[in-house]
Amino acid sequence: MRFPVQYVIRPQTREHADHRSYAGTVASGVMRPGDEVVVLPGGKTSHITVIDGPTGPVQEAFPPMAVSISLADDIDISRGDMITRTKNQPHATQDFDATVCWMADNAALEPGRDYVIKHTTRTTRARVAALDYRLDVNTLHRDKSATALKLNELGRITLRTQQPLLLDEYSRNAATGSFILIDPDTNSTVAAGMVRDTTPVATRTATPNTVRHQSLVCADDRLSKGRTVWFTGLSGSGKSSVAALVEQKLLEKGCPAYVLDGDNLRHGLNADLGFSMADRAENLRRLAHIATLMADSGLTVLVPAISPLEEHRELARKVHGDQGFEFFEVFCDTPLADCERRDPKGLYAKARAGEITHFTGIDSPYQRPKRPDLRLTPDHTPDELAQQVIDLLGSGVHE
Repeated sequence: MRFPVQYVIRPQTREHADHRSYAGTVASGVMRPGDEVVVLPGGKTSHITVIDGPTGPVQEAFPPMAVSISLADDIDISRGDMITRTKNQPHATQDFDATVCWMADNAALEPGRDYVIKHTTRTTRARVAALDYRLDVNTLHRDKSATALKLNELGRITLRTQQPLLLDEYSRNAATGSFILIDPDTNSTVAAGMVRDTTPVATRTATPNTVRHQSLVCADDRLSKGRTVWFTGLSGSGKSSVAALVEQKLLEKGCPAYVLDGDNLRHGLNADLGFSMADRAENLRRLAHIATLMADSGLTVLVPAISPLEEHRELARKVHGDQGFEFFEVFCDTPLADCERRDPKGLYAKARAGEITHFTGIDSPYQRPKRPDLRLTPDHTPDELAQQVIDLLGSGVHE
């Protein structure tokens, strides 16, 4: 089920002082009162209480009905958000591949150009990151040497959007897999597109012509065995503090270690990334690959990173597994209330005040690890928690 929100209805009258509902057109699927839903991109869940049609309440809604729905919970929802089922969600991404038909006769589509993209009820900026090929409609030949698309030409392109879009591949859902591009200077529609690949950048592989360099030094030649400890948990859960203590204790034992802090990388290598789910996925992808390079040098790499989604952590584990390095997931299981009470960086206060958005635990989801290698709880001292991590590493730590 896909329900892009077009308008938030808040009458603010004496008769309907507390009324809040969300209007739009059902893009796909069927929804009924009582259905459990999730609001994207925020990730908050609720239940549908009432569905109103043009003449009053209805017991179900389906395409192309225009309705308004009310939810059981008070959730911050705005135009461009999407309400879907919890177990069947679109991809939230800023990078995707699409087939487009170019419709402008006074300008060509070229890589590097910026446009406005309109997808369902969300409008944002988009850049053509690459023109993969031009498609000859007569022979179906893919011209990979093409540098532009002209009037009525078809081609496959890669787009990067300023804000995440909630996409399905066109073959699965035409309503949420289609879009138009608009020239920001003339407001003219210049292209219509179909989403072909929503595979996150984080899971893509290198081009076939990129070959790995093999070192003359193997892992057994190094003084210590490299591995990574990935600390996950809410902001303020103690990830960085425990990682720093583990680093200190390992170095005292003669075991080379380093804390690879995600926040530090955001001041340099990852300064181009924000905190949308797409940017977070890319941030963690880079962290994971850097960690494998450091582990390859024989370091015990300690990575404190919120890593809110299970797929983020599984990607990090897979990256290490593919390179043959040990990977330990450590869950700093500190309750939200305790994290908010600590608030060492003052971020929770800013999130509650609406000064920052996409903050994990407040308006962005955190998926608890199902089977972490170690679970740390706040009923132990920091030194005790650090020792638990060292015990987890076992025989690889020098005495």
